Amino acid sequence: MASPRFSYSYFHISKNNDVATSAQQQRALRLKALQTSPNSFSSTYDLESKFTNTDWQTLITSPDRIIFICAATPLNPDDSTAGEPQWVGQVTLRGPMSKQDFELPEEAGQPAQKPDDLEERWQMLSLFTLPEHRGQGLGAKLCQSAMDYLQSYRSAPQDVQVRLVIKAGNLGTIKFYERLGFTSAGMATLVEALIANGDESLLPEDLSGAKWTDRYGLIMITRLVRC
Repeated sequence: MASPRFSYSYFHISKNNDVATSAQQQRALRLKALQTSPNSFSSTYDLESKFTNTDWQTLITSPDRIIFICAATPLNPDDSTAGEPQWVGQVTLRGPMSKQDFELPEEAGQPAQKPDDLEERWQMLSLFTLPEHRGQGLGAKLCQSAMDYLQSYRSAPQDVQVRLVIKAGNLGTIKFYERLGFTSAGMATLVEALIANGDESLLPEDLSGAKWTDRYGLIMITRLVRC
């Protein structure tokens, strides 16, 4: 059996320490993701490649977003980059969100929400791993890292709901999230999905087309209980 080429670690980006360096690493990973898998994101490379350093720093320090990173450390002593972690995957949590902000129109079919003091709510988005590091369960471990964080984020409320929206026809992605404990919970429009992800700035003035009004986004949720 071949020796492993990398060791992997998981963490969330600090909002206080070495923000400038983190912003540059996040920029490199995000732009590579947008180039590699353009159909997986609502945003585009052309749009985000124009972001300034300040924009990237603002993104990672936003109080309503926590970005989780998978870093790969090369193990080959003959590799000039050995020992230097490289960011190769990410997933983002947006929240905690109020009942009012989390609710969708009745036609979306999403279950009714509990009062804010009984349940905490988060939106999961932007899961991505670089193609050369896929097939090793990194995406699942990134999501689990985010879930573990929510378990210890605070003690109350005990109940936590995590929601995401994906394309309904993407069976592989649906099965992936089902293995993580997510279940189907309704259908969202692209407008609703973008707002839930905090990407209102991507919405055009004209929202009348079927692209924006048809319900082809599958809502999936999972629930955690804090000890």
